Amino acid sequence: MSQIDTLPPLREVVERHGLMAQKSLGQNFLFDLNLTSRIARAAGPLDGETVVEIGPGPGGLTRALLANGAGRVIAVERDRRCLPALAEIAAHYPGRLEVIDGDALAVDLSIHLGGLPARIIANLPYNIGTPLLVGWLSLEPWPSWWSSLTLMFQREVAERIVATPEQRADYGRLAVLANWRCETKILFDVPRSAFVPSPKITSSVVQLVPRPKLEPCEQRLLERVTLAAFGQRRKMLRQSLKAVTPDPQPMIDAAGLSPTARAEEVPVSGFVRLANAFAALKTG
Repeated sequence: MSQIDTLPPLREVVERHGLMAQKSLGQNFLFDLNLTSRIARAAGPLDGETVVEIGPGPGGLTRALLANGAGRVIAVERDRRCLPALAEIAAHYPGRLEVIDGDALAVDLSIHLGGLPARIIANLPYNIGTPLLVGWLSLEPWPSWWSSLTLMFQREVAERIVATPEQRADYGRLAVLANWRCETKILFDVPRSAFVPSPKITSSVVQLVPRPKLEPCEQRLLERVTLAAFGQRRKMLRQSLKAVTPDPQPMIDAAGLSPTARAEEVPVSGFVRLANAFAALKTG
């Protein structure tokens, strides 16, 4: 394994600081700096860019981001055991790494950016990956402060993010929200053996890029409609959508959908039309 900088190998850093991964924090560390560099490069040219990283741990991906030219990295870490190791990286890259001691689910990252856009690049802790993603996809106004997301998830979560009606088993509310707001794709898989400790599943790096123009829709109504439809995904729309209105037939007709269709058969654009028809029904 080649070195990307003159800092000590990650295994040495982890041993010196006693940073054994904690399952309660969803931690799985990547020691292979070639792999973390691949993740950094997958996000596109980083020269001078501001990058937000969540859960840097001992700093493997952090080092790769900085070595690949990121002008500034803002890293949010709630495990205080990791702060001394991250401080060593900050000293090696003076003025380019800011570490926020806190919970990523509670930190308002926008206030740290000075009005500038940022890329989010992270090996997300497994236990908070999906809530973080939903939060970033729900920001207003749109497009928000982040210009792209390059994130590692469990493979099954990655498949749910990029799914279409052709992948019915994986297609659901997360796919509708993600693909309404972004272009999504899986970049590559990361084997279990790359992590310490080794998880039971394969991971995947996913990229999401905001759509500059959205199909007009009120997000809260889109969420209500998808919750009802996928909450009873085996039922036809004429039945499942009774959770939002006693007689869903006019709404289904206005959306140009078949009342016998099931949620897993409806494309993102169909759910947008349903949400807009629901909005008209509420104001009519």
